[in-house]
Amino acid sequence: MSGHSKWSTIKHKKAKTDAQKGKAFTKVVREMMMAVKLGGSDPGTNSRLRLALQKAKEVNMPADNIKRAIKKGEGPSDDDQYEEVMFEAYGPFGVGILIETLTNNRNRTVPNLRQVLGKAGGSLATSGAVSYMFDKKAVFIFEPGISEELVMDVALAVDVEEVEAKDDGSVEVIAAPAAYSAALDVFEAAGLSPANAELTMLPKTVVTLSSDQAEKIVALLEKLEEDDDVQNVYANFDFSDELK
Repeated sequence: MSGHSKWSTIKHKKAKTDAQKGKAFTKVVREMMMAVKLGGSDPGTNSRLRLALQKAKEVNMPADNIKRAIKKGEGPSDDDQYEEVMFEAYGPFGVGILIETLTNNRNRTVPNLRQVLGKAGGSLATSGAVSYMFDKKAVFIFEPGISEELVMDVALAVDVEEVEAKDDGSVEVIAAPAAYSAALDVFEAAGLSPANAELTMLPKTVVTLSSDQAEKIVALLEKLEEDDDVQNVYANFDFSDELK
């Protein structure tokens, strides 16, 4: 893993989410419905739903919206048959990109992604061409000011893989995906609330870019995320300087 912190990127993404709350709500509602359909409505036994509820909390979704989404997920699904599709792509500067979608029309999604990627000098890739560069992990980020020793002591209660203090003082914890719920329970019981908790795709190796190159990649990722069918975007790059 690179030693560079994702803290500034997380803050940047949250600010963008606040500016596009309606779109963020739509994506979280869709994710909650899919989570309930696949794993039931109890977040205690459905880690995917728990993660979706965490995302709802991050975008300040009202409780009534959450209840409606869960209820709709429990009901019949005769219309809006969504499927999960992970697209793989190449970005500029040799960056590999994974695009996680929930779509009810691939014939809409694929051309949209091709257009966005093409304008930035990227392209869709064949299945397996990029995914091998990533591993799925549970990641918890604690904002600067929280003691690495305290986080590590608490994390010892569950099977985490790595605890690392970043250059800006934030602390990152990495665990297997199956440990997501148990780790979150332990942290919350100890009074430690992660600034960001997610199941994500971590790159095995990264392409180090200049700040200017990284700005272009971030702009591409944000453009991809603006698509209604796109839930998450992952890329295997790091940058040598802080993004401005």
